[in-house]
Parts: sequence; C-alpha cells; structure tokens
Amino acid sequence: MPEFYPSNFGGLPPGQSSLETSRFVILPIPYEVTTSYVKGTKFGPRAIIEASRNMELYDEELGMEPCEAGIFTSEDLLFHDISPGAMVDTVKEAVGHYLSMDKFVVSLGGEHNLSFPCFLAHREVHGEIGVVQLDAHADLRESYEGTPFNHACVMRRIVGCSAGTAQVGIRSLSREEADYLKAKGTWPVVWARECQEGDGWMDRVLAALPPKVYLTVDVDGFDPSLVPCTGTPEPGGLQWYPTLRFLRRLCREREVVGMDVMELAPDRVHFAADFLVARLLYKVMGYLSETSAS
Repeated sequence: MPEFYPSNFGGLPPGQSSLETSRFVILPIPYEVTTSYVKGTKFGPRAIIEASRNMELYDEELGMEPCEAGIFTSEDLLFHDISPGAMVDTVKEAVGHYLSMDKFVVSLGGEHNLSFPCFLAHREVHGEIGVVQLDAHADLRESYEGTPFNHACVMRRIVGCSAGTAQVGIRSLSREEADYLKAKGTWPVVWARECQEGDGWMDRVLAALPPKVYLTVDVDGFDPSLVPCTGTPEPGGLQWYPTLRFLRRLCREREVVGMDVMELAPDRVHFAADFLVARLLYKVMGYLSETSAS
C-alpha cells in the first residue's frame, strides 16, 4: 500500500472513513500491564491497522465491499493511570462514547483484560447481553498476580454479568479453573479438539446464547501455525474456515452488538498473523453488513 494511503483501517478515503458516516469504529487500545511470558501486545493494534491497509477490500464470499458501510479509525486510547483498576473506567468510558453515537465498536488490544470494560460498556447500552469467547485459555481465575483485573481473570469477571456464555477453542486452564467450571459452569465450553471433529458444536453454542451477544477474540484461540506471535500460544487451535463458518452463523442467528480482538504480539517475521487478524475483523464487518442488508 503506498504511503500516501490514509493510515486508517483499510487505508480508506474520507468518504468511507469519517466518524459521522461510518457504521463501524475501530478503537485501538495499546494497553499492556498484566501479560505473561512474551510481551508486545501493545503493538498489536497498530500492526493490525497497518496490515489492513494492504488488504483487498472486495469480499469474494459475500460479493461486496464491507467498507462501504464506513469504518472510522479512532486515535489510540491513552491512559493517565495504567493500573488495572483504573484501566477499567478509562476503557469503559471510551467505548461508551462511541456507543452513544450508535456505532458498532471494534476494540483492538492489547491484553485480554481490556475485554471486561468493553463488555460492561456494551451491557450498559444494550441491556442483558451474552458473550462468545474464542480463546486458547479459560481465563477464569478469581485473581492472578495480585489483581482480579488480569488477563487470566477476564472471563471470570465477564461471566458474572453475562446473560449467556460460550467459550470456544479452549485447551489450557488451571486446576482452579477446572474446579470452578465443574462447580459453576452451566455454559458450553467447546474444547479445541471438538472443533476438529466437524461443526456440530456450533449448534450447542448458539442454543446457549441470548438474542444479543458480544464477541471477544483472543488470537491465541487460533492454532499457532496461523498465529504464532501471541504471548502464550497453545498447540491445536482453531482453523480459519471453520471459524468463519461459525462467525457467519453467529452474525445471522444472533445480534452481535460489539467485538474485540486481543493479544496479538506482532514481530518482524510472522506478518501473516497481522493479516489474519485484519481480515478476520473485516470478515465480521462483512457478515454484519450482510445481515443488516437482508
């Protein structure tokens, strides 16, 4: 993509990227405080946006250009106080600002802990909503490294205020989390190995969800052959086309009110991962546009 193309998602001209006329808002949140093992998720939002500037914008599956609905790219969200507790208020306010304009907000992290205030902001606007999590990890610890606002705790925070939950692609959890699921888990947990055995799991997930849902994607949900550059990769993850089939069904059969993608830790070798995430966002925007047009 030539350098004179705008530095927004998709490299879009003003007519397709102004806040006033755009349906979608890309909110980059380069926040990283509690990540484990490999760092670098704070560089994820910019890598995703840069990769998107080099995408072809015509979707061959849908026969349309999803960018026609308009995609506004916000400035990076900055933090006066980076403590995990203060982060919750800052992110919730920022997401709520765009929701008050009736925009569909796509939040880009950054660490997965950001998903909790994103969810809260959507719940405040849309009322009772469920959540679909694509992830390698259960993220159901009560507290980790001294704080309940840690990337390893994000779903424990969310399930307590969700009207319906589904976890997809899970293949890593602690004894504490396993015990919690046995005692409290009334929602479907689709283990990654099940996702390799056909699409039957999708019916189980959709049946557990309320009419409105929020989608959170930790990129380590994908197999590391597709997304190796993330903080804690796990073998045996989600594949591209089955994931797209599920997301298209989700957008058709439920009202997806918002989404985030977290935990990309880009490097200078695995550019394909940046493109995968950019394309994933664009595909979901296409599925949402398809649904609203039908």
